[in-house]
Parts: sequence; C-alpha cells; structure tokens
Amino acid sequence: MKKNCLECGEVLNGRIDKKFCSDYCRNTHNNKINKESKNLIRNTNNRLRKNYRLLSNLNTSGKTKVTRTKLLDGNFDFNFFTSIYTTKTGNTYYYIYDQGYLPLENEYYLLIKKE
Repeated sequence: MKKNCLECGEVLNGRIDKKFCSDYCRNTHNNKINKESKNLIRNTNNRLRKNYRLLSNLNTSGKTKVTRTKLLDGNFDFNFFTSIYTTKTGNTYYYIYDQGYLPLENEYYLLIKKE
C-alpha cells in the first residue's frame, strides 16, 4: 500500500512511517498547523521587545523618573510585562526582564534597572 505526502500528495518512498516527501513539505505543513499560536507568541514577544527597548533608552542611569505621556509617546504598552514585584511597603514594580517601572503620583513613573 502506497502512502502519500500529507502536504503535497506525492507518493512516498523510503521508511514505512514517513509522512512527508521533503523537509519543505514537512515545514510547510507544520507552519500551517501552528500559524495562529505562533502569531500570538511572535506578537507578544515583539511588544515586550519594544517596551524593553523604550525603557532601556529612557533609563540610561539605572534610575529615572518619567511622565506617562513620555512612555505613551514611545508607544509603551502597559499590558505587556514579564513579572510583578510587590515590596513589603506595598509598592508594585512591573518588570520587562531587568527593566522595571513603578507608578508614582501625578502620572509619573520611576524607571529602574534590576542589578
């Protein structure tokens, strides 16, 4: 009994458990299956990367105070961060890897870099 490639339908030769005729067909098939989940991951990583880059550029000294407007002008998205740290005093820091920010009063933010 002959088996056909799951992607292009070409007759398969070789091992009996073979599913694809080539690496190209295997990759194409798997990319179609995983497209939606990969897009979500790719978009999330891109957003995190942009947020991280903005915080790094604004916080050159390791500790900086900026306005919310300055972050929004750089297209900062407050919905994307990698971790949250709450201090004993109740302050909540949001981190994107080693770059963090703390919401202050009057729409100011303290930018810090974790050492």
